[in-house]
Amino acid sequence: MPDSPDITQLLQDWSHGDSAALERLLPLVYDELHRQAARYLRKERQGHTLQTTALIHEAYLKLMGQTQVEWQNREHFFAIAATAMRRILVDHARERHREKRGGQAENLAIEAALQIASPEKSVDFIALDEALDRLAKLSTRQARVVELRYFSGLSNDETAEVLGVSTATVRNDWNIARAWLKQELTK
Repeated sequence: MPDSPDITQLLQDWSHGDSAALERLLPLVYDELHRQAARYLRKERQGHTLQTTALIHEAYLKLMGQTQVEWQNREHFFAIAATAMRRILVDHARERHREKRGGQAENLAIEAALQIASPEKSVDFIALDEALDRLAKLSTRQARVVELRYFSGLSNDETAEVLGVSTATVRNDWNIARAWLKQELTK
């Protein structure tokens, strides 16, 4: 991946209305978006019908529609991309659930979800999303840490940079959020 400053500059140019910057940005971020999407889909149940490329393209379309975002840096971009992918997967799970007319929701092992419980326990992806929404009401920062660490795959240091907090704060929030989610998802 090219240096972050190149991406950061393109993001800032895009924020200020330079549509050509968006066209130059895609080739620079595509591989990382692909890795993010693949990470997401590996955590999904086997036989998931949404393909990596489709998830990338849907997320990219959502990102292109972000006209009010003042992009800070590559971490900020990939954090918003992770949130977009999470929303797409939740919408996909809800649609599949509706199609089944009362069938089981799509399941995701808690172990795969946050490595916080034993593999034989499972939770549906919709429940995970709802639990993250409840966590956000208690601690927005802890919910953002989960999104950035788990869904975006950012390191503690990168997450700290995006949130403007210390790495120790990110580690503490991550541990607390994982414990809270484990409790919520095993009820």
